[in-house]
Amino acid sequence: MTAIFDQPITEPSAWTAADLEGDRHWEITLASEEVADLLAANARVKAADLPLTGIGAGNFPLPRCQATVDRIREELRDGRGFALLYGFPIEGQDRADIERMDWGFCAHLGTGLTQNGDGTLIHYVTEGRLRPNQGTRGVGNPGTVPLHVDLADVVSLLCLRQPKDSPQSRIASSTTVHNLIHERASHLLPRLYDGFAWDRQNEHDSQEAPTTGYRVPVFSARNGVVSCRYNRNWMMKAAQRDGGDFSPEEAALLDLFDELAAECMFEFPFNPGDIQFANNYTVLHGRAPHAPATSEEKTRLLMRIWTNIDDFRPYADEAIIRNGIIRHGRLGWTAEQLAVGLECKRHPRRQSDGAPA
Repeated sequence: MTAIFDQPITEPSAWTAADLEGDRHWEITLASEEVADLLAANARVKAADLPLTGIGAGNFPLPRCQATVDRIREELRDGRGFALLYGFPIEGQDRADIERMDWGFCAHLGTGLTQNGDGTLIHYVTEGRLRPNQGTRGVGNPGTVPLHVDLADVVSLLCLRQPKDSPQSRIASSTTVHNLIHERASHLLPRLYDGFAWDRQNEHDSQEAPTTGYRVPVFSARNGVVSCRYNRNWMMKAAQRDGGDFSPEEAALLDLFDELAAECMFEFPFNPGDIQFANNYTVLHGRAPHAPATSEEKTRLLMRIWTNIDDFRPYADEAIIRNGIIRHGRLGWTAEQLAVGLECKRHPRRQSDGAPA
């Protein structure tokens, strides 16, 4: 699909934990006037009784937040690929108000997409009762969450509640992982560029195959820009569903990938009112384990939004790299498409390989 990028990558997304410690430009705090913007915009759409599908940048004005939105977009696209926003207004707000403010803020960043079998735009990451229909995905379980990417261009996670043993969030640069493999075992890169099929976690519709069928490259490159698509669980389930498992060589390769990601991993506290944003082509994210909740009120609760951003980066094959792991079943639809009932349709596909057209 794509020529292997065979030089060290020097762009800002190739960072180490020491780099993030030394330059904390990725940390951003909302000012009081920006919070006032969010509260005012929420009151406006609430008074109009608009559903999430009816809320967009045009009717959720945030004039004093624009510099912050632009900074986050720049950090995601051209910087470290990660931003951590502090001070989002959640205290004293009910969940519907927080949903509108989170969705409205992200609408200025890009276009939100559905992300589970319920076809919802807001996904609650929790082991509690707000956990949506997510097929066989293990999202929200208290165990360790391995480093991985989500399916859209950008994932944002707003922390509403943490358990008593508040686990550290974890991120790693997949660009740095590429550099380390190039440096230490460059002969293994071709297999990663060849890629793996991905499972659809039982969230596909009745006319779709349970796996992608086509291979999704772990690494791909276009115009000198390298993208990563890595979720070992989704890849493993596809191999098992197709009647086998990873070969010993493939398992060893992915073990190496995981080891190198852990080597350059950065951990940070994640507290109520914080939002983390990650570029899913350059940053892997996960978290440390925590104890299971003893009651609903003590469950860990995050609000997740998946966002696509226009002109985000070049893709070796947009149908596979960008859309090939998200467009199935009720996943990958925009709010505009939901408003006219398109999520009940089937995503159009290319005849040649079944990738989303």
